[in-house]
Amino acid sequence: MSRAPQTRTLAAVTGALVLAGSLTACGSGSAASDDKVVTVYSADGLRGENGDGWYDQVFKDFEKKTGIKVKYVEGGSGEMVQRAVREKSNTQADVLITLPPFIQQADDKGLLQSYEPEGSEEVDGSAKGAGGKWTAVVNNYFGFIHNKKELPGGKAPKTWEDLTEDTYKNKVQYSTPGVAGDGTAVLIKAMHDFGGTKPAMAYLKKLQSNNVGPSASTGKLAPKVDKGELLAANGDVQMNYAQSKDMPNLRIWFPAKEGGKPTTFALPYAAGLVTKAPHNANAKKFLDHLLSREAQAQVSSVGGGFAARKDVKATDADAIALDRIIEGVEVFEPDWTDISENLTSYVEDWKSATGS
Repeated sequence: MSRAPQTRTLAAVTGALVLAGSLTACGSGSAASDDKVVTVYSADGLRGENGDGWYDQVFKDFEKKTGIKVKYVEGGSGEMVQRAVREKSNTQADVLITLPPFIQQADDKGLLQSYEPEGSEEVDGSAKGAGGKWTAVVNNYFGFIHNKKELPGGKAPKTWEDLTEDTYKNKVQYSTPGVAGDGTAVLIKAMHDFGGTKPAMAYLKKLQSNNVGPSASTGKLAPKVDKGELLAANGDVQMNYAQSKDMPNLRIWFPAKEGGKPTTFALPYAAGLVTKAPHNANAKKFLDHLLSREAQAQVSSVGGGFAARKDVKATDADAIALDRIIEGVEVFEPDWTDISENLTSYVEDWKSATGS
C-alpha cells in the first residue's frame, strides 16, 4: 500500500490528523527525548479516510492517556524504509510500521533496535522478529477486490487466468512491486501459486495486456473498483474491508491458479523501535499502547483487521465477518528470508517481464 508521504499530527480535541510542521532532528540522547511527541513512519491502510480508522482511534487514546502527540508520516512500505535509510545520519522517525518483507529489510539495514513491547509475549512467534526487533500489531491477509455490481455471481473472477480475459481489458490494476507492500505481495502470491519465478513472470507478462499499469497507491485502487473504472485490483483484507463500508460495490476475493484452490498469506502490520529514535522513551510507550488489550480489542471493530494478540478474542460483528472472508482459503507461509534477500532480483524480473 502506498501513497505520497504526508507528515501529520494529532489534534488534541478532535483527534483529526492535520498537517504537521517540520520534524526536529536530534539523537536519542538529546533534550528533545523529553518532548511530548512521537514520530511514526507507517505504511498506509490503518488510518481512516474520514478520521474513523484504527490509527485515528489509537492515536487519540494514546494522547489522552499520556499527553504525547503523534506526528504521522505515511507512504508505501518500501517508501518508508527508503526514507528512514536516507535519514540514518539524521534520524527523525521513532517508530517504523511496515508490511513484510520490508520490516525484515529495515532490520537488515540496521534501522531497528531491540524492544519487546508489553503484551508482545501474546503475539505468535512467526509474527515477531529475532531479538525483539519488531512485532506485528495488526494481523492481516493479502487479497484482491472486484466490482460486485459489474461482476455479480457467476461473472465474478475466481482464478488468475480469469483476469486475462477480454472482459478485463484495461480494467485491471495492481500496485507497484518493490514500493508497495501489497504490490510486492502480488509477486509473492503469483510465485507460490504458479510454482516458481519463471511461470509467475510469464503469467504477469500475459496479464500486462489487460493491466492499466503500476500504481504507486494500493489504497487508491479501491475507489476506482467501486466506481467501475476498474473491475479488479489488488489489496488486502483489512484495508478493503474497512473501505467496503463506504464503497458498497467492493468484494474481496482470492485468486486461485486454474484447477487449484484460492490462497492467501498473512501480511501483518509490523512495528519496530527505530535505532537512535529521537524520542526513545515515548516510542516505547507508543508501542506498548499499540499492543495493549484496549487497542487490540479495537482492531476488528474499528480497523477491519485481526488482533495481533492471541489472548484478544474479538466477537463483534466485524470479527465474525472477517473470519468468513478467509474461510476455506488456503493460507501459506512465505519464505520471508528468501524474499527479503532476493526482493531486488524478483522486482527486476517483474520489470523485465512486464516492461514496467
